[in-house]
Amino acid sequence: MTTPRPRARARRRDRGSYSVETAVLAPVGIALLLLMLAFGRVTDAEGAVDSAARAAARAASLERDASSAQSAARAAAERSLQGEGITCRTSNVTVSTGGYSLDVGVEADVEATVSCTADLSDIGLPGLPGTKTLRASWTSPLDTYRGRQ
Repeated sequence: MTTPRPRARARRRDRGSYSVETAVLAPVGIALLLLMLAFGRVTDAEGAVDSAARAAARAASLERDASSAQSAARAAAERSLQGEGITCRTSNVTVSTGGYSLDVGVEADVEATVSCTADLSDIGLPGLPGTKTLRASWTSPLDTYRGRQ
């Protein structure tokens, strides 16, 4: 009578272990994939909000008065966010227009701050917040010798 080799016995004991490992590790792998997706979306949205703040400050600095600067900044920020494909639940554009009250010949600047509440609820990862508010500010100089109102 021949005894089975140790290798054959070990193979019989391991039968089904791959399916158990897959059943245990698959949810972990899916959760990691969803977490990477969430971080990627937040990073992309941060870059888009920064770009929108830069566009808003630049648009505001090209205007001659504070009220025109605020409306131009809002429009530029919205166009920039739409162009990047970012959908905000809520967004806000704030422009500091104190530089418009200074006399011509005095260096001045305008600062635009854009905040966007990005939606993360569609990812569906437990423990992940449903939204994340992102903020960015940018400063752009006003032309020193251009008329201001």
